[in-house]
Amino acid sequence: MSFMSEFKKFAMKGNVVDMAVGIIIGAAFGKIVASFVGDILMPPLGLALGGVNFTDLAFVLKEATAESPAVAIAWGKFVQTVIDFVIIAFAVFVGVKAMNSMKKKEEAAPAAPAAPPKQEVLLEEIRDLLKK
Repeated sequence: MSFMSEFKKFAMKGNVVDMAVGIIIGAAFGKIVASFVGDILMPPLGLALGGVNFTDLAFVLKEATAESPAVAIAWGKFVQTVIDFVIIAFAVFVGVKAMNSMKKKEEAAPAAPAAPPKQEVLLEEIRDLLKK
């Protein structure tokens, strides 16, 4: 089997295609959440904290000079990234919990009762005949 045909066989498996779709949707969802946090959630929070823009918060280790840029620890960007992660993790948790509850409902549906053994059916018929 040639390398290309083996790769094509691997790439066309259902799991690989599903995973690729999931990664693409996840990346788009991550951008949406980052925009939600950065553009909608953080500005009012920064305003409530006295007009602070979290992305600008940093510890400057060395000021900028004409020859080199400033060296800083951008802890505000880190805080914003942590908030992004928490929101994404919560959304994934809610989605997985919803899917699990739907699976439980499907599993909880009672199955049709199994047919009684032939001996019990015969005994029930005898009982019904004796009652008559």
